Amino acid sequence: MSARAAIVTVSSSKSVGGEERDESGERLAALATDLGAEIAGAEIVPDDRATIAERLRHWSDGEGCDLILTTGGTGVAPSDVTPEATRDVIEREAPGIAEAMRDASREHTPHWMLSRAVAGIRGGTLIVNFPGNPRSIDQAGVAIAGALPHALDLLRGAHGGH
Repeated sequence: MSARAAIVTVSSSKSVGGEERDESGERLAALATDLGAEIAGAEIVPDDRATIAERLRHWSDGEGCDLILTTGGTGVAPSDVTPEATRDVIEREAPGIAEAMRDASREHTPHWMLSRAVAGIRGGTLIVNFPGNPRSIDQAGVAIAGALPHALDLLRGAHGGH
């Protein structure tokens, strides 16, 4: 795939530098690496809409990443603002990606429908919100991994042979 990817973990508790390991971010980095992407960077940010949006712009516009994977902040709690921050920066949604991820969780949890994850495009960057649960990341990743390289090729202007 030869793409550059950034991982953004959204967690107010982890962003203050506690001892807790960022297992979700590690799982997303492994997914991106399995797809053949180079990890340009990974960071943990608080559940703050403006901060999340700024970091998405940084990795997209400033660092030129092809793919940004976020984890956390996609539920229905008042502090869950990752989808709103993502919508603040994307130009077009890619709803099928988020739908496939929710569908993949359906057989594993009765709470699958509470995910408000968003996927979309900013310039040549694909941004995908993943849930915060590491197991859910694995389930959702399997569901969309086959389509991501093709999506990134299309964003780079390659013709998909439709």
